[in-house]
Amino acid sequence: MNKFAVNLSTIFTEVPFMGRFKKARECGFSYVECQFPYEYCIDEIEKELEQNHLKMVLLNLPPGDWQMGDRGLAVDPSRIDEFRQSVGNAIQYAKALKVSKVHCMAGIVSNIEPELARETFISNIRYAATQLGKHSITLLIEPINSFDIPGYFLNNFHLAVEILQEINLPNAKMQFDFYHIQRIHGNSLSLFKKYADVIGHIQIADVPGRHEPGTGEMNYQAIFNHLRGCYQGDIGLEYIPLTKSEDSFGWLTQKRTEED
Repeated sequence: MNKFAVNLSTIFTEVPFMGRFKKARECGFSYVECQFPYEYCIDEIEKELEQNHLKMVLLNLPPGDWQMGDRGLAVDPSRIDEFRQSVGNAIQYAKALKVSKVHCMAGIVSNIEPELARETFISNIRYAATQLGKHSITLLIEPINSFDIPGYFLNNFHLAVEILQEINLPNAKMQFDFYHIQRIHGNSLSLFKKYADVIGHIQIADVPGRHEPGTGEMNYQAIFNHLRGCYQGDIGLEYIPLTKSEDSFGWLTQKRTEED
């Protein structure tokens, strides 16, 4: 059975971050994920996880200065030292919080030559995967659509596949967000079926609004029917609730009822 992990960076934003763990538990979740926990002490997060009987399954590498427009450091040849420091920081959090998967955002390509950006990204991903692998942690890369993040380097599913094949490390996988893939290419389920062997984590949201399943054009019933038979990993709910967070789980209640 698939395990649904509520993303604490996009859901329960009605309350401060440290209050979202309790909200997740109250709504029946056992698994959570988040984007960037680094402004909070490890001990604080660990306490919330323990008190609410939750397991964190995913976090992101530090992305640089988000407020100044950074969306990852991995493509910038002038920031390799900073990127490597971010890997060490992520390992510290992941080890302490027993997180087994870390997503690395690629970054924005502005004045960087495309080939140099690709070479830098591959070198940095290889370094990060090697370092994370020493602690049995999987590194994830994720194609992200250019509507949400204009100028994002890794904005193509096939490019992500090519890079993973070139890196060829067992703990380097793809984070497959059905929302992003659908916005980039369409036919997200077909692409998932074809390349399931390179996928290490799934996230979901509906298109076009990035809200919960059932609010857009995607056929999540067909997606879940397929995943139930072939994917045993975590599914991150990285959507923006259309209304109150607690009211956004009707699709999940219905899904569980249909499976019982």
